[in-house]
Order: sequence, then C-alpha cells, then structure tokens
Amino acid sequence: MFAAPQGTVPMLESGDRLSREAFERLYAQCPHIKKAELINGVVYVASPVRVNSHSRPHSLVMGWLMAFEVATANVMVLANATVRLDAQTVVQPDALLRLVNGTSHISEDDYLEGAPELIVEIASSSAAYDLHDKLEVYCRCGVQEYLVWVVPEQDFHWYLKEGTSYRRQAPDDHGIFRSGHFSGLWLHWPALRDGHLTLVLETLHTGLKLQQPP
Repeated sequence: MFAAPQGTVPMLESGDRLSREAFERLYAQCPHIKKAELINGVVYVASPVRVNSHSRPHSLVMGWLMAFEVATANVMVLANATVRLDAQTVVQPDALLRLVNGTSHISEDDYLEGAPELIVEIASSSAAYDLHDKLEVYCRCGVQEYLVWVVPEQDFHWYLKEGTSYRRQAPDDHGIFRSGHFSGLWLHWPALRDGHLTLVLETLHTGLKLQQPP
C-alpha cells in the first residue's frame, strides 16, 4: 500500500464520490477552491468565474433580489451561501431568497440547512448540470421556485414546483415573469438580459405596489 507523502495538499475533484461529512472536511482544507458542490454524493468543482458570462449577470440578479428584500419583511437574500439540502447534497447557489421563518434555517456552525424557497443559478449552457442534476435535486428537496439564466443562449428558465415536479412557466407578452411564491416579485426578463437594471427595478416596484392593499 502506498502512503500519501507528508504535506500533500488535500484534493477535491469533480466526479469524486463522497459523504457530506468528507466533502465538507476536504472543502474546508482547500482554500484555493472557491466553489464546489456535492450533488447526490458526487463532487462538482466550478471553473474560474468569467466577467460577462457569469459575474455581471450574477450582479444584476443580486441587485434585483436585494431590492425585493429592502421592500419586503421577513425575507433574506444570500449569495454563494453553502446550503445543506440533505445527507448527500451540499450546494452553493449563485443566489437565493428565503423566508426568515420558512423551510430553511441557519445552523449553529453558520451554514444554511434545508431548502430555501427560491434559488437562482447562472448557467454556462443548457447542458450545464444546473438544468439537469440540480433541477432534479432542488425539486426533490422542496425548493419552490428555481430560476436559471443560461447566459450564452440568452434564455431564462423559471420553474414552479407543483406537487412532486417542476413546471416551467412562460413570461407574459411583455416578457415579465411573476413569482408564484413571493408576492410582488416580478422580473422583466428582456431588461435583465440587456443589462437595463433601472427597468428591472421599475418593474419590480410596480409588482410590489400592485400587491399592496388599497
């Protein structure tokens, strides 16, 4: 039997099959890795983040969600938070929106446990695991709304959980999506796609205003 040389840096690689405990232990020992996830016991290590295909779209989504948090009581927006969904799944979604007293909670060691009500992922293509493995596991674990922005293809998927499966909803004739779980959470998809954050926020404020009692 060969022993690992002393001082060897722990490795965490895509495709590894690990328990949640082993994954969290190795991830903590790999500060050079900025994002890794465990989906159904399989490790996925993210590639370096590019500007226009990920970082900028992520920033626009965060601006939209943070504006909703400012205007709405008892909700919390998080970016890149580690989420323990179940015994075999630890994810780090690009953005999430949760009810403070909802289906998730903050653990004693400061991680999120349980399914947040809404998750957003920025995907590199329609073949990315965001629209396959994650879609299945998020639905199974009880994420009520799952949003995926496929940046290179300029496509946006908004899934609503109905029973035991997701239904992909379409925007209205103006390109506006409306949340089925968070009252007033409207998204002007063409404006988001084109980077027009002002119109994105104006549409959100319209949704919030129309949801207020007269």
